[in-house]
Amino acid sequence: MDINIYKTSDELAENLANHIISNYLNNNIALSGGSTPLKLFKVLSKKLDKLENKMKFYWVDERCVPPESDESNYKMAESFLFNSKKINRENIYRIKGENQPSEEVTRYSKTLRNNLDIVGNFPCFDLVILGLGDDGHTASIFPYELNKFKNESDCVLATHPTSGQKRISLSEKIINNSKEIIFHVSGSGKKNVVDEIINKRGDYEKYPASHIKPNSGGKISWYLDFEAADNLTK
Repeated sequence: MDINIYKTSDELAENLANHIISNYLNNNIALSGGSTPLKLFKVLSKKLDKLENKMKFYWVDERCVPPESDESNYKMAESFLFNSKKINRENIYRIKGENQPSEEVTRYSKTLRNNLDIVGNFPCFDLVILGLGDDGHTASIFPYELNKFKNESDCVLATHPTSGQKRISLSEKIINNSKEIIFHVSGSGKKNVVDEIINKRGDYEKYPASHIKPNSGGKISWYLDFEAADNLTK
């Protein structure tokens, strides 16, 4: 496990963007949504404006909403990352949240299998960037649906526990099959769950994020700001 801690969320975004550019300019990357990636997308877009690349972008999860919706993970990346002129639009493979959910699970699974190398019977990403909720959820899998996360499928249909909103998510199997998995986490609201997962404290196994364990040959990295890492130093 590789743990990287930075003073601020801005410094965190800068260093994570540099890591991506140094290692993944010509690779397959799965992006996450939520508020945390916003700064990363802005920094990465500016840096990519100066660089030729063959990056191919996919999604870890998506809400079942149209791409123009403010709730769409795709829309945020479109607004703040894909404005770089050096990104090839043909290399953007979004989850189509406007489609019938179960049909989109099947379609996106086929997209992954048609475009990614198959390793150990599962598609293999070069890099997956994950977020982390203060309840320990990652991708769009919440604790109450942990068994669904372990599904043998490539993608699964999940449901938000409060709103009931349907979401499409990569399964644990395909995430753990990646060459590198990065947790990108900022803010004091995450410090308890970060500590519990990394140090295996308490009931950490109830958190979907604690089940992210790369297969043999894979790597897991944490990129944290001081606030998210606060409990690690106590």
